[in-house]
Amino acid sequence: MNKKSLTQLATLAIAGSLVLTACGANNNGDKATNTGGTNEGAATNAPGTEEAKEVSFTIGYATGDPATKKAIGDAIKAFTDANPNVKIVDISEGTTSSYLDWLKTKDAVGEFPDLVEMRDTELFANAGKIVELPTDLLDLFGDVPKVDGKVYNAPLTLNAPQGIIYSKKAYADAGIAELPKTYDEFLAAQEKLKATGITPIVVGGKDIFHMGFWLNKFLIDDVYSKDPDWNSKRTAKTVSFTDEGPVQAMTDYKELFSKYVDKGWLSTADNQTASILVSGKAAQLFSGPWMFTQIAEADPNFDFGFYPLPDREGGINVIGLPSPAGWTLSSEAAKDADKAEAIKSFIKFFFSKEQYSQFLKAANGIPSTKEEISYESTPQMQEVLKLMVNPDVKKSLAINNWWGENQIPPQFRNWFYKLMQDLVLKDADVKEYMAKADAEYDTQVKANQQ
Repeated sequence: MNKKSLTQLATLAIAGSLVLTACGANNNGDKATNTGGTNEGAATNAPGTEEAKEVSFTIGYATGDPATKKAIGDAIKAFTDANPNVKIVDISEGTTSSYLDWLKTKDAVGEFPDLVEMRDTELFANAGKIVELPTDLLDLFGDVPKVDGKVYNAPLTLNAPQGIIYSKKAYADAGIAELPKTYDEFLAAQEKLKATGITPIVVGGKDIFHMGFWLNKFLIDDVYSKDPDWNSKRTAKTVSFTDEGPVQAMTDYKELFSKYVDKGWLSTADNQTASILVSGKAAQLFSGPWMFTQIAEADPNFDFGFYPLPDREGGINVIGLPSPAGWTLSSEAAKDADKAEAIKSFIKFFFSKEQYSQFLKAANGIPSTKEEISYESTPQMQEVLKLMVNPDVKKSLAINNWWGENQIPPQFRNWFYKLMQDLVLKDADVKEYMAKADAEYDTQVKANQQ
């Protein structure tokens, strides 16, 4: 994003109604052509004419966040209403397993989606399951990350920072007058909350992906903010999970979960956390802006705030770098010209100015398009946007969102998350468990090379 755009966005964030411009857009200020209205991306042949050929394709995406799931469903309905000759079959399913495992299962039974929300791009590209993004879609976006020099994805949004979503009433009751400026101040605040009788933090540990919120918070603070290439060095065996940084990260994680997280965290689903927060059973939730809509829907009168959780030195390190993820065409769908054309029409429709602004508002998303997208944002979302444009905030990625030389073995993320669950449940030794992580990582790397 150019400097002028950053300044404008920061200023507007304070005002209360924001013009959101995608980070990574070309500095020359070129914009994708906007035809406007919900008819953008309509099929080549006008609906209702004899030439409008009937075509159908399947779509699959992660359903962990109800607000985003509904927003995508609304976009599908709006497109098919405008294009009755196109049928989109939504095969997405709610599951407590990982999205990667769900996609692998779909592939194994011959049901890999024609249009898929792809997150593990390098894995599926190497397997020949997906194709490059059609060239006539590339100009919709800025600098989309490439995998082996190729662009595969139309990013739904940019990666958004996560932070503490907190009950203002709970903070007031505990006498927390100022937001923590260091991690140690945050821990002191947890003691104050605990003293009032409220559970400080709710965690949706039943869904394995939710574990990544806290685990990656600490990994980013102690590992990736200091060395973005740590994963590649781990693959080369020049660093270890038993090194000071990773051990400190998981020590902090274990302490937090042992002292301040709701005891039922392992049986709590991610979609239950909003209701637990607004009911007053817990004071805080660590998550991203996609939760703002869920919380507001659970209780429109619930007064809550959002802030990034600082590290011990008071630095702010958040998820915020772009990664190769988003709408992607399957290689099988690309072989069918009519199906591929319908999918391209849907993608153009999805990112059209009017439609995309509705999606972003529902999902509290950060736009990935070159074109400026406007929507009225909440005070909590304004705090998120300030983080994105603040040059003093270090942007990073979760352990499994790196690619190229920094890509981890695809099955390691879930294995590691479950190992860290076990670490807390068994009150085990951190360094001993990190040695297990080293051994498993090396085993998976070796297996993938065969």
